[in-house]
Amino acid sequence: MIVILAGLLLWGSANVAWGIEIACTTTIVGDVVSRIVGEEADVRVLLPTDADPHAFEPRPQDVVALERAALVFANGLDLEAGMADILEAVGTPIVSLSDNIEGLLPAEAHEEGEEDAHDHTGIDPHVWFDPTLVAQWIDIIVDRVGTLLPSSASTLAAQADVYRQELASLDAWILTTVATLPEERRHLVSDHRVLGYFAHRYGFTLAGTVIPGISSLAEPSARGLAELIAAIERLDVPAIFVGTTANPALAEQVAADTGIQVVMLYTGSLSDPEGPAATYLDFMRYTTTAIVDALNEAN
Repeated sequence: MIVILAGLLLWGSANVAWGIEIACTTTIVGDVVSRIVGEEADVRVLLPTDADPHAFEPRPQDVVALERAALVFANGLDLEAGMADILEAVGTPIVSLSDNIEGLLPAEAHEEGEEDAHDHTGIDPHVWFDPTLVAQWIDIIVDRVGTLLPSSASTLAAQADVYRQELASLDAWILTTVATLPEERRHLVSDHRVLGYFAHRYGFTLAGTVIPGISSLAEPSARGLAELIAAIERLDVPAIFVGTTANPALAEQVAADTGIQVVMLYTGSLSDPEGPAATYLDFMRYTTTAIVDALNEAN
């Protein structure tokens, strides 16, 4: 394995294109970085659109991309735990965009006190569901890319200003859209605890999750599922929201048992370029519309 990786790294070094290359872990991070960087550097996203960021492990071509990159932008907060060993082994500087954000602690305790092996920090990593937190990434991106490309500093700053305004407009639109939903219907059930920041920013409560905790790799329990079904019935929740990168089978069973619908969302990934969530801005508009529409429907 070491020999193979060494060969790949040498291949990557021998085939570096002219100009600066930047690697990004997720499609969401890649889209935000691309909006700031524009044409000033080549941005490469490691995770495909159908990959679960909690579970993704790098492929040989990803090792090559990491070696070629001058910088790697990651979400951080242990979202990319499956990539940690390779990221450290390659040695390319890694910038975790969310590590300085005052993140949310999970509301629920782990089943019987057991720790989730993929949850080392205890902080919810899904910060991108709050555009005001994504706006905090911008200064970091401008600073780190500007250090690599000092001649592009003014261009990066101008593109950053435009994107800040777009994020502020997005946030205002979400607040206005959510305001159409009665407060008594603002209860969220999801496949795992992925919507915490959305709930915190826009006035929802987290009624429960199919899989406990902040990682999609955790294991559900019979007691937890029974409590979830009771919460759905007590709060008259009309839908379970499941990410497109998740296996919906268990959520579908809970939905069948309670007579509610399963609504698929893009959660850890953007859609394909031709899809409805091809950019982060589109992703948040799609998510908000899907949630509000589903919760407005009566059981």
